[in-house]
Amino acid sequence: MTKSPTYQRFLAATLAPFVGQTITIRYDPRDIPEIRVYDRDTFVCVAVDEEHPNLRLSLRDIEAARRARRRELHHIINERIPAVAVREELSLNPPVDLEVLTAR
Repeated sequence: MTKSPTYQRFLAATLAPFVGQTITIRYDPRDIPEIRVYDRDTFVCVAVDEEHPNLRLSLRDIEAARRARRRELHHIINERIPAVAVREELSLNPPVDLEVLTAR
């Protein structure tokens, strides 16, 4: 069972001119509700997730989330490996036409 991704919405009035443009964000994983926004290595502003302003994570929480995500990805990959192997096997061994074999 896969979980749906969690999204955060960061707001800052200073970001209005950057809508539709590519920017760089930097953040501290322990301080998730706040990101620093840069445009071509020039600091623009700090944007805040107003729904979770006081959310602070411990290093243990971050490591646990990373381990859980890694396990989830391993599970997804392991589910796909047999399906890919079967498809490759089928493409390497095309079906034999019995009429052609008996006509020889």
